[in-house]
Amino acid sequence: MEFVTLNNGVKMPQEGFGVFQVPDPAQCEQAVLDAIASGYRLIDTAAAYMNEKAVGEAIKKCGVPREELFITTKLWVQDASYEGAKKAIQTSLDNLGLDYLDLYLIHQPMGDYIGAYRAMEEAYREGKLKAIGVCNFYPARLADLCETVDVMPAVNQVELHPFFQQEDALAVMKEYGVKPEAWGPFAEGNHGIFTHPVLTKIGDKYGKSAAQVALRWNIQRGVTVIPKSVHKDRMEQNINVWDFELSAEDMAEIAKLDLGHSEIVNHDDPAFTKMLHGLKVHE
Repeated sequence: MEFVTLNNGVKMPQEGFGVFQVPDPAQCEQAVLDAIASGYRLIDTAAAYMNEKAVGEAIKKCGVPREELFITTKLWVQDASYEGAKKAIQTSLDNLGLDYLDLYLIHQPMGDYIGAYRAMEEAYREGKLKAIGVCNFYPARLADLCETVDVMPAVNQVELHPFFQQEDALAVMKEYGVKPEAWGPFAEGNHGIFTHPVLTKIGDKYGKSAAQVALRWNIQRGVTVIPKSVHKDRMEQNINVWDFELSAEDMAEIAKLDLGHSEIVNHDDPAFTKMLHGLKVHE
């Protein structure tokens, strides 16, 4: 496993384990335990995933010292305000059974996220949050935040995979010293990514799967990846990407797969924004 150094000096594993769409407590707890046993140390959850308590149980039972783990969770739209974020940070800490979080992210650029970020800056200075950042902040939105706040965001977690490569967004992140992290590194299974002919052909050269090639491609772009699976054999395969390197020719071939837009979400759709505001994680 390799690490990236965030803009405040914190070291973050460049590959982690995500628990999106694993709401069942028993299944989520077991998945996190299996992931940690497989070598993962970065665990990525969110208030909106409704599984922080299950992740906390796994952390408690895994036998790995807390300081060796890197735990990320996220602020939901419902709590995007100064007072809302102050409460939400403590709620997540309580749910996870932790004294501090390694990384805390604003989940969506919606609501009073500047007010929320001010509360996160306070918690960061108090040591409750070792690093703070955002998710789904597209270039203009990220630039606005970076030009407004005191503590520069350390991470921007966005959709990044061979079919939506976001080179322009990566350039803006680099300008501000914000590390990119990929959600949906497998494009949520679209485009037959697990058997895609280009990725499969490249993988055959190294004895690797198309999925491993997709992860390695992002890693070589400096992107942290957080693949999700509830199957231990796939977890082990996903983390087995540190013993090979794609050539410049391989990277160029994968670059040709870019569609230039997401087929998973449309953050410019007012209906999508309205839907997210309607999703509540508490009373």
